[in-house]
Amino acid sequence: MQLLRDILYSVSIQAVHGNNNISVNELRIDSRAVQPGDAFIAIKGVHTDGHTFIAKAIELGAAAVICEVLPETLPDSVCYIQVADSTHACGVMADNFYQHPSRNLQLVGVTGTNGKTTIATLLFKLFTKMGYHCGLLSTVQNQIGDTVIPATHTTPDAISLNALLAKMVEDGCQYAFMEVSSHAIHQQRIAGLKFAGGIFSNITHDHLDYHKTFDEYIRVKKAFFDGLPNTAFALTNLDDKRGNVMLQNTKARKATYSLRTMADFKGKILENNLTGLIMQVGEQEVHFRLIGEFNAYNLLAVYGAGVLLNQDKHAVLQALSNLQGAEGRFDYVLSDNQRIIGIVDYAHTPDALLNVLATIKNLRKGNEQVITVVGCGGDRDTAKRPIMAQVAAEHSDKVILTSDNPRSEDPAAIIQAMEAGVPVHQKKKVLSITDRKEAIKTAISLANPEDIVLVAGKGHEKYQDIKGVKHPFDDKAVLLEMMRMMEK
Repeated sequence: MQLLRDILYSVSIQAVHGNNNISVNELRIDSRAVQPGDAFIAIKGVHTDGHTFIAKAIELGAAAVICEVLPETLPDSVCYIQVADSTHACGVMADNFYQHPSRNLQLVGVTGTNGKTTIATLLFKLFTKMGYHCGLLSTVQNQIGDTVIPATHTTPDAISLNALLAKMVEDGCQYAFMEVSSHAIHQQRIAGLKFAGGIFSNITHDHLDYHKTFDEYIRVKKAFFDGLPNTAFALTNLDDKRGNVMLQNTKARKATYSLRTMADFKGKILENNLTGLIMQVGEQEVHFRLIGEFNAYNLLAVYGAGVLLNQDKHAVLQALSNLQGAEGRFDYVLSDNQRIIGIVDYAHTPDALLNVLATIKNLRKGNEQVITVVGCGGDRDTAKRPIMAQVAAEHSDKVILTSDNPRSEDPAAIIQAMEAGVPVHQKKKVLSITDRKEAIKTAISLANPEDIVLVAGKGHEKYQDIKGVKHPFDDKAVLLEMMRMMEK
């Protein structure tokens, strides 16, 4: 419980109606969760406007309301604070309410289209292995030391985020590593946080359903680096053509990593096969357990961040060489008898799918077929659907288009939009099967011994979102089940 006036420190206030020298129990952005003595922050969201629920929040006992537009009626029993931007105010208030948790540990944010989860997870594993107590906020899961907390969003809302960081501080964490999504940056969920460093992986076609244009998507990603303090580092992928753009206006100390050009952290792939990567990192040759060029970039980013966080570079490389990646990221299994290789990957953008298929191509020993099972999510960026199918068709021997998370859309309509991207001369090798389990079963049935089956799009997810209901579904579990079934 804290005084409202203290929680409002550094918030841009336009008007105050009522007594702000009152105690506040909790901060709320969901009016349904309000209890007596809470402060309700009315946020204008993508689908709903919290201002329409102010009356409901007061009815449930809100002691204070923070909003951009004051209601017509202002009862004296409630303190109203008018602010210029409720979303930004929410982040600052959450930081104040939870006693500035991001200032009490080393917080590193990772942004970009692909690689965020792997980089954040590897950093968490690296620093844990090196003896530090760490926290993780990722798409797959949130974690405090050994305690796993299920994740519902890539980046939680500002209140949940600060509450989780406060738990990390309370538990003695010295470092925290988090994915920073473009939605979270745009919606200012990270407002008020102090970062020790920021990492840029890459930027490709994604989330245009939300950002509308690619230029806006880039601008939002760049805003994260623009906001870093001069005490932080900003580490960017120099091989991405927007890598340098991210550093243009940052106050942070700048650093780069690359496989192709001179950089602060330079790497070179010497070998890439199913046993892992052998890389030249600086002057040192290192064997890593991860596979593929995209993971070479992820490893360089993690190595660079480790060194920028004042760790010994030899100790970092030694610890990194023994680490596994994140669940659902080039996660592969082998059938017992026919030695069919099954790969599960979260690739849900054209660029990510191309990276995975390029990696598979480099791992092929001879005439193995590559059979790709892929779909696209409903209620999301529709422009990438034909491109996803085109990439799959051009780089696979057989393709099965299927459902991903159709959400409120008709799965058949999503698949039809994907089919439009398949070149005429490649249509013969493409099947469309709406049922995802049946699609995976068909892929295994079409596979010959030692063929490669890629199941792309959902990775670590343990559900399929259909008409608002999350049905249990695990790509890796289904893949293993079908392998066993076909070998009986």
